[in-house]
Amino acid sequence: MSAFEYRDGILHAESVPLGDIAAQVGTPCYVYSRTALESAYRAFEAALAGREHLICYAMKANANLAVLDLFARLGAGFDIVSGGELARARAAGGRAERIVFSGVGKSETEIRTALASGILCFNVESAAELARIGRIAAAMGRRAPISLRVNPDVDPHTHPYISTGLKENKFGVPYGEALALCRQAAASASLQVAGLGFHIGSQLVEVAPFADALDRLLALADTLDREGIGLRHVDIGGGLGIRYREERPPAIADYLAAMLARLDGRPYRLLLEPGRALVGNAGLLLTRIEYLKPGTPHSFAIVDAAMNDLMRPSLYDAWHDILPVAHRPAPARRYEIVGPVCETGDFLGHDRELAVAQGDLLAVMSAGAYAMSMSSNYNSRPRAAEVMVDGANAHIVRARESVESLFALERRLPVG
Repeated sequence: MSAFEYRDGILHAESVPLGDIAAQVGTPCYVYSRTALESAYRAFEAALAGREHLICYAMKANANLAVLDLFARLGAGFDIVSGGELARARAAGGRAERIVFSGVGKSETEIRTALASGILCFNVESAAELARIGRIAAAMGRRAPISLRVNPDVDPHTHPYISTGLKENKFGVPYGEALALCRQAAASASLQVAGLGFHIGSQLVEVAPFADALDRLLALADTLDREGIGLRHVDIGGGLGIRYREERPPAIADYLAAMLARLDGRPYRLLLEPGRALVGNAGLLLTRIEYLKPGTPHSFAIVDAAMNDLMRPSLYDAWHDILPVAHRPAPARRYEIVGPVCETGDFLGHDRELAVAQGDLLAVMSAGAYAMSMSSNYNSRPRAAEVMVDGANAHIVRARESVESLFALERRLPVG
């Protein structure tokens, strides 16, 4: 059974008609499928059977506590990039010793908190960060586990905004500097070299860039091994893409087979940090048409979701399939699908052929990743509700924000 499919002309999430969810919680709202989330995670686990590994879910993709809790129950670790994400992961049942801390700008407070929590390791991205972690660990009387995130200068063939493994990107330690930093860390009494890793980009649909990056990483690991600096793990990051429109990403099993072949005979534990590949196609954005506005050269379907709810189309010109929740026999027309935000860039889709009427529901597909997690309150719009469907049951896993909550922390100036 597909997580989202039509039954008698009505789009369902598992066994729940989407219209029922809209009636219960209103629109816009995000709808996730538990079945789809679990199936994606188990596909990674199956492909890694027989290899010591840890799947660290990249929670920036979707940080809802219900999603995190589900993955934690399945045995996942977490890839975090902030102190807030550390707190979320722990609140959802994530174990500290299964958490890796990535990101280029870790603050002193974040480092102290993470070190005190007992995380698996810091993914270090600069010489300055390595020095800061060493200093803080020494002051705390700890030995901080670190994994150097190496920038292998590999072209990931993706959108430039989500490319992270080229030398002009801000991420990771330049490949040519990595060996010296590993030697420096190994000589420090307050640091423990745990591993090496890379993350070259997001929405990658070819295996070759991953393979090239791993080959470069393993060459560095071999040099360290010859010098007596043994590694516990290698981390191949995340970034495996999904199908939004016409992309043809490799199957999870094929992608991991290429990685495992290169690790054959090597003792390292394998860490990986999938995000989009776990959650992207497990969610959709449910929205209602407020008005139909015919015109020349464009006709517009103005919906109640907007760029503040789903930024990807405006930010990346990203494609999301847009489906009517109920099929209509009426003739189709081509529409710009736009929201009520006062920006020309406020659109969810261009030139979509739909047979719809005012008041109809639309489903914006493949919205489980980098959607709600990137949403905002622009135009003082409350953020959407989130719903998790489990078979015939729909659970509200995040209530819609109230308008009053948007300014609850603000204060007016005193009079006089």
